[in-house]
Amino acid sequence: MRIRTLAPFVLGASLLAPFGCGTGPTPPAAPPAGAAPAADADGGMSPAEQPATPAGAEAFVKEVNEQLLDLWQDAARVAWVKSTYITHDTETLAAQASERVMEYEARAIKAATRFDGLELSPEVKRQLYLLKYSAGLPAPSDPQKRTELAELSTKMESAYGKGKFCSPKLKGKGKDPKRDCLSLPELSKILAKSRDKDLLLEVWRGWRTVSPELRPMYSRFVELGNEGARELGFTDMGQIWKGRYDMSGDAFVAEMDRLWKEVKPLYEQLHCYVRARLRRRYGAAAIAEKAPIPAHLLGNMWAQEWANIYDLVEPFPGRGLPDLTIRLKQKKYDEVGMVRLAEKFFVSLGMDPLPKTFWERSLFLKPRDREVVCHASAWDVTSRGDLRIKMCIEVNHEDLVTIHHELGHNYYFHYYNHLPPLYQAGANDGFHEGIGDTLALSVTPSYLAKVGLYDRVPNDEPAEINELMKRALEGIAFLPFGKMIDQWRWEVFNGETPATAYNAAWWKMRTEMQGIASPIERTEKDFDPGAKFHIPANVPYTRYFIARILQYQFHRALCKASGYTGPLHRCSIFDSKEAGKKMMGMLALGASKPWPDALEAITGERKMTANAIIDYYAPLMKWLGEQNQKEQCGW
Repeated sequence: MRIRTLAPFVLGASLLAPFGCGTGPTPPAAPPAGAAPAADADGGMSPAEQPATPAGAEAFVKEVNEQLLDLWQDAARVAWVKSTYITHDTETLAAQASERVMEYEARAIKAATRFDGLELSPEVKRQLYLLKYSAGLPAPSDPQKRTELAELSTKMESAYGKGKFCSPKLKGKGKDPKRDCLSLPELSKILAKSRDKDLLLEVWRGWRTVSPELRPMYSRFVELGNEGARELGFTDMGQIWKGRYDMSGDAFVAEMDRLWKEVKPLYEQLHCYVRARLRRRYGAAAIAEKAPIPAHLLGNMWAQEWANIYDLVEPFPGRGLPDLTIRLKQKKYDEVGMVRLAEKFFVSLGMDPLPKTFWERSLFLKPRDREVVCHASAWDVTSRGDLRIKMCIEVNHEDLVTIHHELGHNYYFHYYNHLPPLYQAGANDGFHEGIGDTLALSVTPSYLAKVGLYDRVPNDEPAEINELMKRALEGIAFLPFGKMIDQWRWEVFNGETPATAYNAAWWKMRTEMQGIASPIERTEKDFDPGAKFHIPANVPYTRYFIARILQYQFHRALCKASGYTGPLHRCSIFDSKEAGKKMMGMLALGASKPWPDALEAITGERKMTANAIIDYYAPLMKWLGEQNQKEQCGW
C-alpha cells in the first residue's frame, strides 16, 4: 500500500492543517487593547484592523474564514491543474497562488496576536488557536523571499513528479520495450516484482539520482521557512508542526515515543522473521545475522512497507486466499469499477453517494500525453463539496485498498464542509489518514466474499496467519518509518542536523529505528531524503504514524458498535449502519473540538493507544515468537 497525502490547499495539508494546543511561540508585540481600527481603501475593515476586543476578535475570525476560503479555492484549482498538467506555466501559476496564501496567512497570524489575553468565547478562541498553528510553510514578510519560497516549493514537487532514471539495464522493463528511461511507478513495479538483487540495486540507486538536484533547493527552503517561522514568534518550522496536537511540543514528542514503545516488540519480531527469510533467499553474504536489512530487498522504493515480498516470507505456502489482483481482472473490473466498489462500502454504512461531479472531474488513469503527479490524493477543491481523487489507478489489490483509503478522506471532507474553513480539517493530523486506514482494515476476506470477489472465506489457522502477515507487512513494517521522517525534519529545522549532514543523519536514524541500511555507500553528494515525495512536497509525516495507531483503535470501536464480537482481525464493518453513525458523528466535528473529544466520540476513549494493534495481531505475535527462537533478533 502506498502512503498517501492530501493535496496542498485541499484540507490545507501544506498550508493549513489541524493543529492543537501547545505552549505556543512568543508572539510579536500586539497593538494596545482598544486601539482604533483603520479603514481599508474601500472604507471596510480588513482582518488586521479589527479592534482588540472580544467583538473585534469575533469579526476577525469571521473575515479570516471568508478570505481564506476564497484563497484556498483559487489555489486548489491551480494546484489541481499543476498536478494533472505539469508544465512550466502551471508551475508558475501554482507558485503564485501559493505565495498569495502564504502572505495572507502570515498577516492573519500576526494580526491575531492583538487578541491574546482577552476573554473570548470558546468558538472564537478555538479558531484563533487553529489559525496560530496554520502555517505549515510560513513565509517571510520580505516579498522577494516569499516569492522565492513559493517557487522553491513548486519546483521541488514538480521535479519529483517528472523524475526518471535512464539505464541500458532498464530497456524492456517498462511499458515501452524500446525505452530505457523509467518513471517512479515503473521503477517501483520492478522493485515489487523482481527477485534479481543486481537489478533491484540498479533501480534503487537509480531513483536516488533524481533527488541530488533538490538538495540545494531544500536547504534554502528550510532557511526561508525558518525565517518565516521566527517572524511569527516560533523558533523554527518544527515548533509549528509539533504544536498542532492539543499539547505542548515536548509532550507531543513524548507521546509519539510512548506509542512507538508499545508496538516496537511486534516490529522487532516481524523484522527478525523477514530478515531470516530474506537471508534464505539471497544468502548470508547479502544479509548477515543481527544486522540491518539492505533497503533494496524489501519490495518498496523506501522500504517503508514490505507487502511486495510476501511471496518470500509467506508463513504457510498456498494456505490463503486467491490472488485478489487476478480476481479483479477475472471479474473485468476497470479503474472506475474499482472506485464504484469502494463507494458502495461507504454507502452501505448509511453515507451519501459521491456527487456526480466526482466522477466527471477526478483523474483515475495516468494520461499518455502529459506529465502528472501520480501520487494518490483526495481533494475537495472548493471546500464545499467539489470532491475528487487524483490517482493513476491500476487494476490490482494494492490500488483497491488505496481507493478505499482515499475515499475515506473524501467522506471526511463531505461531512465537515458545513463548518467554517478554520474547522475544515481532521481533529488532528492523524485523524484524516486514520479514517482512510480504518476502512482499509475492513477490506477483509468476508467483505470481499460479500461483494463477489471471493468464493470462500477460509478460517483455518494457517490461512489466518498468512492474512495477518500480509497486513503486518504493511501496517507494522511502516511504523518506525512513519515516525522517523519528521524526527529527521525536526532536527533539520532546529539546526541539530546541518545541511552538510543531511544524508548521514538520515541513514543513522533509519538504521537505528528501522533496522534498514543503504545497500551501497552514500555520501553528502546524495540527498536520499529527497527521494521520498513528502520531503520535497513539505507534507508533515507524523500524521501517518498516528494514523496507523488510530486505525486499529477506530476499527476496534466501530466493530464493537456494529455488534461484532469475534477476533478483531476478522471484522469488517461493511453494511453496518450503527458503525456508520458513529463514524459520521466524528467526521462532522472536523477540527471544531480538541482531538480527545473527537476520539471519545468514536471510541469512548480520550487517549491514543496501541493496545488495539496488539489485540489485532495477537495470533501472529505468538507465531513469530515461535519462529524466531533460533534467531538473533535485533540489529
